[in-house]
Amino acid sequence: MTSENAPAGGRTPRPSRSWRPRVPTLPEDPPPGPFRPEFWRSPIRGPWLTSVLGLILLAGVPIVAITGLLSYAAYNPWLPLNDLTPGKGLLGFYLFDWPTNPPWLYRLTQGTHVILGLTLLPVLLAKLWSVIPKLFAWPPVRSAAQALERASLLLLVGGAVFEFVTGILNIQLFYVFPFSFYPAHLYGAWIFLGALAVHVALKMPRVVSTLRTRGLRDLRTNLADTRPEPPDTSGLVSPAPAPPTISRRGLLAFAGGGALAVFALSVGQSIDGWLRRTALLAPHGRVYGTGPNDFQVNKTAASVGVVAEQTGAAWRLEVMGPRPVRLSRADLLAMPLYTYALPIACVEGWSTQRDWTGVRLADLARLAGAAPGHTQVVVRSLQRGGVFSRVTLSATQVADPRSLLALRVGGADLSLDHGYPARIIVPNAPGVHNTKWVRMLEFSPETA
Repeated sequence: MTSENAPAGGRTPRPSRSWRPRVPTLPEDPPPGPFRPEFWRSPIRGPWLTSVLGLILLAGVPIVAITGLLSYAAYNPWLPLNDLTPGKGLLGFYLFDWPTNPPWLYRLTQGTHVILGLTLLPVLLAKLWSVIPKLFAWPPVRSAAQALERASLLLLVGGAVFEFVTGILNIQLFYVFPFSFYPAHLYGAWIFLGALAVHVALKMPRVVSTLRTRGLRDLRTNLADTRPEPPDTSGLVSPAPAPPTISRRGLLAFAGGGALAVFALSVGQSIDGWLRRTALLAPHGRVYGTGPNDFQVNKTAASVGVVAEQTGAAWRLEVMGPRPVRLSRADLLAMPLYTYALPIACVEGWSTQRDWTGVRLADLARLAGAAPGHTQVVVRSLQRGGVFSRVTLSATQVADPRSLLALRVGGADLSLDHGYPARIIVPNAPGVHNTKWVRMLEFSPETA
């Protein structure tokens, strides 16, 4: 028996073709707190302040990026053992083999990379403060164009924070993150630079328009005359501004003063002389005793498991090649010795120039039957483990007459912490490739 309202045949009616499942939507009214525009009450936020801070960063960040990529090239990653970023693909490209001339180039580029990066940190924080309402815009996405803008903004902010934080932790050798610094910093840099390119393309017309309209008159406006910028669609101008407690000029001066203070307290680590004493933010201190061995130490002998017994009378240098030889320190001192004033510059930003005395790597290559100019060398250390306990130097580096197996610095024997009984010194090489506590040199034809 069927109901009067049932269709013939007792079949259940099908839903209309126009029926669609109901998709929940975000409420138009934002939730309480930072998602509401009224939450952000600073009267100095607006397109002008953000534009000025952005242009300052745009002038400095590309320099930090370029010098960082130069640092990557300085490792000669095409050589065996030197590539710290496996699987990098096109992200690890480099345009040339790293030269040995001028010998101060790496000191300049890496010092600039670290010091300028630190100097820009207060400006970056001010820029993030100026745009923080944008991170809480509601609803999160209104259109495809806004989705692209917000995605670039999140990647830009996240990439900037990641690069600066991991870079500062690396300077301090404080590896609290559960990943390798070198590939993560490289990949993070490309993500940040990609997001920056999109962000600049989207925002530069607005920056130009804002600066044309307002000019630089805010740099002359004191606190008493500070007023909010006119309301607009940027989402930066507060709809309920509080009375100003600092002018835009004051905030720029505060950020600029912070940047200058960081610069003044860190630049001395890359400069010899009395300025080194001013480097209160130097990651590895400023004083290491007296005499020629008084300069920075990244890792002490004790920290990498090198003890005095390994470097005493029983120590021998193994020189591998067509004619392998084993040499004591006395044998090395009996060979022709050369002295060159060369800088040693570390990836952490510090550098110093010293007078190094030792045996030319080219002479050791010849002694082992290898031909300098066509021969690379794998340098192995007494250090226990670590990515830099063995590195490869190029044929160009081996052939340079200033490339030494150093035995002395400033006329004095190397201290244990500086690599006694012998260490590598190569002009314009990253400090980590100037291997300490050398135990073996393996000369072989350079691979293409």
